[in-house]
Amino acid sequence: MANILSAKKRVGLTRRQTARNRAIRSTYRNAIRQFEQALAAEDIEKARELLQVAISEIDRAASKGVIHKNQAARRKSRLTKRLNKAS
Repeated sequence: MANILSAKKRVGLTRRQTARNRAIRSTYRNAIRQFEQALAAEDIEKARELLQVAISEIDRAASKGVIHKNQAARRKSRLTKRLNKAS
């Protein structure tokens, strides 16, 4: 455990940031998972709606710095490609 006061503060800060990042990451992964389930069930209309939700969550994660903007663009592109291929 840290002895210096500033190091103790950083430990707490890191824990809070990690919890926040984990929550944001979980949210966008769940959105992607729901989209993929709709696609697997061949429910294209629902998948279209869920794609918009997933893209929004991915953008939010990128704006918060949880994922890199290029990773966000790549994920959105691949999800859109899968929807277009299915429909």
